[in-house]
Amino acid sequence: MVQAILINGSCNQMGDTHKMLSIVEAHLAKDGADVELVHAAGLLTDLNPPYCTDCGDDCMGSCYEGTALEGFFRRLAGADIVIAGSPVYFGTVSAPLKGMWDLTRTLRKEKSLLYTVGAAMSVGGGRFGGQETTVRAIHDMMFIQGMIIVGDSNSERIGHQGVCATTGVDAAAEERLKVLSRAVMDVGAATMTLRTTKGRC
Repeated sequence: MVQAILINGSCNQMGDTHKMLSIVEAHLAKDGADVELVHAAGLLTDLNPPYCTDCGDDCMGSCYEGTALEGFFRRLAGADIVIAGSPVYFGTVSAPLKGMWDLTRTLRKEKSLLYTVGAAMSVGGGRFGGQETTVRAIHDMMFIQGMIIVGDSNSERIGHQGVCATTGVDAAAEERLKVLSRAVMDVGAATMTLRTTKGRC
């Protein structure tokens, strides 16, 4: 079974970003995926400080040992699909999403997310509210982990880089979320063997 993890980067856990991810969650579950939706802010509550301090080159993850984040990272390492969503904060991702992702240094060292299928979505206050720069920031974080990014190669048009919505989640975004869900499932199934290779721990 395809394992999918959806990450809500919003400080408002039940806002528009959650709505977008919930739409994807429903589509993925309907297509047979095992889906987990998590809130980045909630995963950081036991950490002080709730962000990476770059304590050393050989990161062992000791700052989050015994916390909810440690358990989540174990599940994240086994995912076939990871979709992250964020509202636009000054043209980029929210602090909770960035703080959580910076702490994935151990996963990078272990190549745990290598060939994991990734996608991004964002919501802003207007049509040109920084959604694409936010999506691109998520892509950059995924690229560094060696993930496979799903873009607008689908003929049904996901969106050039990912799904972008305005406040309230417009109908066009809802349709693109459906297309994105099918695309990540297709790529996830096609690349399953890559994630069982020796290169990925």
